[in-house]
Order: sequence, then C-alpha cells, then structure tokens
Amino acid sequence: MKYQKIKPQFNKHIKPKIGLIALASDYMIEKDFYNVIKNKNIDLFVNRIESYNPLNRKNLIKMSKNITKVTKDILPGEKIDCIAYACTSGTIAAGYKSIKKKVNKAKPGTKLTTPSTSSISALNKFKIKKIAVFTPYPKMLNNEVVEFFRKNKFIVTSNSYFDISSDINIGKVNNQYLFKVLSKMELNGAQALFISCTALPALSVLDKLEKKLNVMVFSSNQTLIWDTIKNLGVKHKITGFGKLLRSI
Repeated sequence: MKYQKIKPQFNKHIKPKIGLIALASDYMIEKDFYNVIKNKNIDLFVNRIESYNPLNRKNLIKMSKNITKVTKDILPGEKIDCIAYACTSGTIAAGYKSIKKKVNKAKPGTKLTTPSTSSISALNKFKIKKIAVFTPYPKMLNNEVVEFFRKNKFIVTSNSYFDISSDINIGKVNNQYLFKVLSKMELNGAQALFISCTALPALSVLDKLEKKLNVMVFSSNQTLIWDTIKNLGVKHKITGFGKLLRSI
C-alpha cells in the first residue's frame, strides 16, 4: 500500500469568535445567541460553568472561582475576540473586575462583557434614567439587582420578582405567561423595563412588550448579545428582538 502525504489548505478568512460562558443549568442563553447571530458570519463557542443552588450571593461567588479554567477550555490556545460571561446576578455578586481578571488569566487581552455591565451601557446609550426592574430571583438576590442599578445612578420606579430559588427552574418559565405578567407590570413613570437573568425566556417577547408597554424593554440576554456584537466591531441588521438590537 502506498502512503501519500497531502498538504492541507486552511481558511484564509477567520470569522470573529465569541466565547460564551453559560451556566450549566441555563436553558436559554445558547439558543438566544444562535437565534440572533445565525447567518451573521460570526462564530460562537460555548463552555458551561458549574452552578450551585440555592440561588444566593455565596453560591454565585463560589461559581466564579471556576471562570479561569472554563475560559481556558474554550478553544485552548486560540484567540477569542470577546468572552461573554452569561450570569447577571453572578456578575453583580462577584464583581466585574474580579471576573475580568479571571478571564484574562486564561485569555490575556480578551474583551469581556456581562449582562449587568452591558445593561448599564445599553441604558446609557438611550439616556434612560428611570427604569422598572423584573427578576425571577429570590427576594434577597432581587434586592441586590435593584441596588446595583441604584448604585449606578438609575432611579428604580417599580420592581417585581418571581422568587425562584433554583436556577434550573427559571428556564422552565413559560414565555407567554412571562409576557402576560410583564405586560401588566406597573411602570410608575419608568422610561424602560429591564428583565434580569440569562435563563429567563424573555428575548422572544421583547418586541411585543415594547409595543404593549410603549417603552423600551431590555433583557439580560439582549444587552449581552448587543454588547458582544459591538465588541466584535461588526454591524448587522437584527430585527425581532427589541429596539436595542435593531440599533446595531
């Protein structure tokens, strides 16, 4: 038998690469990313991070200790253009600077975005100062999210929450029921509604909610995806997921 060595040809055009860190229990974030970026000439690579219940500050900080390893295992040795750490309450609990330090230990110089920091950027882009906040979290964690926005100089006019203590159950919330609940939420003069949590199936109802409430509606997944694409430096026409993503 004759053996033949053949020279390979490699792709000359390299697509922008997103590294997504998703909670092990998250039903929605991968689906939402793929639904938005499909046919957009962007590559998405996902790794999951172990999460702990019940949902509280202590367990969210515990989860963050694994960030460096999880980041390193996303295409080891390869450049990633932007890491998206997909946990809203987890970023608030552990702190953006701590998370960035852990990410850059594995991928030096890589850009990082999170739902909490991207939500601030998105609200500031539209000069919004008065917001209503909805979360699926237990009361203590819900209050920490509200306080996060207050510390960032936003006025929270209204707040409602589900009080779900297990993160895996958040992804099981019916999206039409979620729409029904949010469409009846008292805004009390808010310029926008922010819906927290990457596991909550909110992205698909944002357009309908904006028409129903007559204000802009932001969600964790929406702002995270928006900021990730912005960090890639690419522009795409994106419709069906609220005004923010249409603005890219």
